[in-house]
Amino acid sequence: MSIHAVSASARVFAGRAEELMAAVDPEFLDLLGWSPDRSVLTFPIEHPLLGMPLCRVVECGCVAYSTSGLCRNCEKRWKSTDGAFEVFVAAPRPVRRRSGVEDCAVVGCARPWVTRTRQLCSAHQYQRVKMDLDLAEFLRHPAVRALPSFGACEVAACDRQRSGKVSAYCLQHTQRRTRMIREGTFPGDEAFRRAMRAVSKFVDVNLRGLAPLVVAEVIYGLQERIRGGTKTPPWHLRPVCELARARQVSTLDELDPASLCRRRQALLKALTTASRRLGMTPESERHKDVWDAAAFGRSGKLNFTGVRQPWLREAVKAAVCDELPRRRGVQARGQMQTHINAFVKLSDSLHLQRDDHGAHPTLLERQDIVNFSNRLAFLAEQGEISTYTWIFVARAVRKWLSLMRSMGLTRPGQPLHGLPADFMLLTQDIPDEPEDSEAGKDLPDEVMRQLCAHLDLLEEKSSREVRVAVELLIDTGRRPFEICHLPYDCLTRDADGKPVLLYDNHKELRLRRRLPIPEATAALITAQQERVRARFPATAPGRLVLLPSVVSNPEGTKVISDVLAQHRDWVMALPDVALTMTVHEEGKPVAKQLCFDKEKIFPYAYRHTYAQRHADAGVPVDVLRQLMDHRQLTTTQRYYRVGDQRRREAIDRGTAMQFDRHGNRIWRRAKTLLDSEHARRAVGEVAVPYGVCTEPSNVAAGGHDCPVRFRCVGCGHFRTDVSYLPDLEAYLADLLRSRERLAAFSADTWASNEAMPSDEEITRVRRLIRRVRTDLDDLTDEDRTQIQQAVAVVRRSRQVVTLGMPRVAAPVLNPRPERPPCDQPID
Repeated sequence: MSIHAVSASARVFAGRAEELMAAVDPEFLDLLGWSPDRSVLTFPIEHPLLGMPLCRVVECGCVAYSTSGLCRNCEKRWKSTDGAFEVFVAAPRPVRRRSGVEDCAVVGCARPWVTRTRQLCSAHQYQRVKMDLDLAEFLRHPAVRALPSFGACEVAACDRQRSGKVSAYCLQHTQRRTRMIREGTFPGDEAFRRAMRAVSKFVDVNLRGLAPLVVAEVIYGLQERIRGGTKTPPWHLRPVCELARARQVSTLDELDPASLCRRRQALLKALTTASRRLGMTPESERHKDVWDAAAFGRSGKLNFTGVRQPWLREAVKAAVCDELPRRRGVQARGQMQTHINAFVKLSDSLHLQRDDHGAHPTLLERQDIVNFSNRLAFLAEQGEISTYTWIFVARAVRKWLSLMRSMGLTRPGQPLHGLPADFMLLTQDIPDEPEDSEAGKDLPDEVMRQLCAHLDLLEEKSSREVRVAVELLIDTGRRPFEICHLPYDCLTRDADGKPVLLYDNHKELRLRRRLPIPEATAALITAQQERVRARFPATAPGRLVLLPSVVSNPEGTKVISDVLAQHRDWVMALPDVALTMTVHEEGKPVAKQLCFDKEKIFPYAYRHTYAQRHADAGVPVDVLRQLMDHRQLTTTQRYYRVGDQRRREAIDRGTAMQFDRHGNRIWRRAKTLLDSEHARRAVGEVAVPYGVCTEPSNVAAGGHDCPVRFRCVGCGHFRTDVSYLPDLEAYLADLLRSRERLAAFSADTWASNEAMPSDEEITRVRRLIRRVRTDLDDLTDEDRTQIQQAVAVVRRSRQVVTLGMPRVAAPVLNPRPERPPCDQPID
């Protein structure tokens, strides 16, 4: 490297060091006792993140590394005794060898003492021995004079004085130099002085001898770790600084962390990451091939290096930059990376199957898309990718190629300029998605009972916070991230005094959502709030979280982050989860205990179980949509199962109890609809309140073009069946209430007559209800039970059609009725 290049690099490093030091808070420097002349960080012992606990033994003063509160030496002494622990720590520690060097006890003498017990430099110690005086008499003797220093030790990191005229080093470094010469490892005086570490106190981290940029990176990175609530004692930081001094690196990025332990490697990575992010902006990151997602308000990285072709890589970067702001939730960065990886598959296909390796976009054609589709099919056939990945990659490439074109990336000067229009995936290039890919992830009730019976094991293996998190996942059906990030004040009451959970839907960026919960769940939250308040009494409640982390969290503001891993370890440690299944042997049903696959037990499965539990309880699907906090009804319907065969049988049974507007049975005997009849019903009728409508114009308008303004019970195209009986009864009660209210209401005659429910309508509804009930009563008990079960299945999957009338609140189901009532919270 030329001298000019070295000089330019040095100027860049010096400028960066100044930027980092300018970003350090002066109060933080004062906290560490920092001064450029001294270049030593002194960690305050009492600081919750920088400090360290001292040994509980009186007059010990060493750092306590164990949970018992004792240092290593006192721990050994304690294990060799039989007395009480309180008596042991109250007794002063015996005299021990102490490290450290101070100036000679003679007033004004600048030389270091020989030992702590003698407290004199070597010259004064020799003089005292010759004069045969004790220390006190020697210090008072008029012949004793202060001596000048021999100078500072020439090791760059050392702040001690030389031990004599001959040696250029302090006593400790003189001894190390002698030992290294004897062992044959002495690198020479110049390297020895530059790289040898200092003799530091246990509260100090010596930064002498480090490059200015390394010093700035250490101090700024340490400040950012403390701001993030991460505990960093001096013995974690000291090995990193000593390695940087030994390697004589100009920046921490040049340091190979292989010789450090995992904890020190994580610390080194945190220091370099904090320094790199200072001054980072989206504009500065978007031109790189590996983005730090923190510049875009995300965590992790976005890696584009797998896209081989430069033009395609730049187009993908532009698409990600355009799409990322529209992505919400904690999975946004991961979703973007999966889309990038989809284009990695396209890039690999072009590289393997074209002579120019896809370097020229103007030469691409439809055949390249066909080859790409064939390669995806080949990878899926070989088992290298799943069918789901095949479908996702095809969809992602099709969607983003269209997005890139709409962004104008095919214009002159843009990455895709000249890309042919036929280089595009068509709809028929994308394989069909397997049906019912979401439903069926719920856990059977028998499995849930066994999991709940082993929650004590979960608490033993992890913590109380993890157990509470899993219980809330089971009870509420929320996403794991939503539960982990619950605030301290997440529990409130509605107007009726019923408990309501307040949470944030981070995925869709909908905040302060309200979910009705059972009293037992409210008691669980209340007990957890009490524990959190007792653990962090000095923190304001508005800053606390419900489930605080047990590490690096001195103020209770950091949430737990290891629920998924702890849950997986717990499930794997459980005994075999048995599931009772009925099998037929020799034509007879036999109940057998089969082992349930533990891979199907994961935190998100509790959300599916919550949806299935409410669907089985007959909660209308539109109400369940609100409970799940979905915008689309189809999204909710993917979370629970109503099998096609089961639904078909239920419709067949319900059809046998179908009536017209006069209450006459349309099907006098139970008939099974043919497949063609099921299809005809699907396209020849539309749902209306209390039944279905077959009027052609209203069907064509999706139920929004009723000629009689939804006076369904007076229309010849109206059909209803036994599954609508509860709706009819509710409608009748509403009509009667409306009539009584209007009779007492003061209004013009024409307005009252228009709004008053007619006697004919009330009579017709009463007659219809009576005929349905009568026919139900005429059935046998077995037939009636079958009809009731069929009605439950049909109503579970039905989208309720209303006329904008108020709805009754959804029932709150307690998934664990074995828990104590709310006045006996779990301890």
